[in-house]
Amino acid sequence: MTGLYRPIAVAALLLCVAQPTVAAEPATELWDGQRALGSIADLLRFTPRSMGAPGHQQTIDYIKSAMAKSATDAVLTQSFTEPGDDGKPIHLTNIIARFQVQNPRRIIVATHYDSIVKAYRDPKTPDAPMPGANNSASAVALLLETARVLSLSPKPDIGIDMIFFDGEEGPKSLGAGDPTWHPLGSPHFVTHLKDYYPNRRPEKIVDFDMVCDRDLALKPDPSSLASAGPEVQKFWAIGKAIAPSAFPTTPTAYPISDDHTAFQEAGIPGFLVIDFDYEPYFNTTQDTIEQCSAASLQTVGRTLLKYLYTP
Repeated sequence: MTGLYRPIAVAALLLCVAQPTVAAEPATELWDGQRALGSIADLLRFTPRSMGAPGHQQTIDYIKSAMAKSATDAVLTQSFTEPGDDGKPIHLTNIIARFQVQNPRRIIVATHYDSIVKAYRDPKTPDAPMPGANNSASAVALLLETARVLSLSPKPDIGIDMIFFDGEEGPKSLGAGDPTWHPLGSPHFVTHLKDYYPNRRPEKIVDFDMVCDRDLALKPDPSSLASAGPEVQKFWAIGKAIAPSAFPTTPTAYPISDDHTAFQEAGIPGFLVIDFDYEPYFNTTQDTIEQCSAASLQTVGRTLLKYLYTP
């Protein structure tokens, strides 16, 4: 009888050895564009959300509270000051939410949460606060909903750091079409990278901005292709399988600077996901929730989820 059992046992052993490792799959269908749209509505209640305004701190508290509910290992803040052009210090806070902090392999998923000081492109009221439903709130909502679904999914093979940068719109008197515009929060973070990555730098960064346009067309920019071409191709291939028209592969006519730029300059591969064609609402009082699409948010969110689980 022993001889009869042995081939079966060996075959079973070979079967076990031959089985490939099954990659974890995210709960993609749980990513809900309507929920993300609700987060945009919440954030708009704090307008103006520019640095120094009461809504700025309310936005920080909102993001920290939401991320604390999403099974993160830690929600950290990086507070610092930068000189304004008037000589007075500007107080800024980056928010860092870490998933699987013990995993040495890290990817940064980023956006900015500060809104521009005023709707300088508005033809009627250029000094009014800019609501920033798309240019500010949309990508914050994208990350918050992604974090929620990550908490309901198996762990991916790479640790994730979601970073909400402050000061992307520049110093307080800038951010009004001034050619000397420059982000504040992301360069500061890169300068202090060792504080969060003492032994191993993050492998890459994907940065999101302006992702709720109803007529979504996310073109890769030349700087992203130069810095992280294979990652851009991977992300766009996943997106095309979900919503082909939202992911044209023709690059923008010029590089776009954003929070990924400081990482690129530090030698960390990074790419930007943005629909920069947002006329006539861009930086006007009409950048409101009425211009936002739950379907667009869901398209980008589900693409991001699949990307995070794709080797």
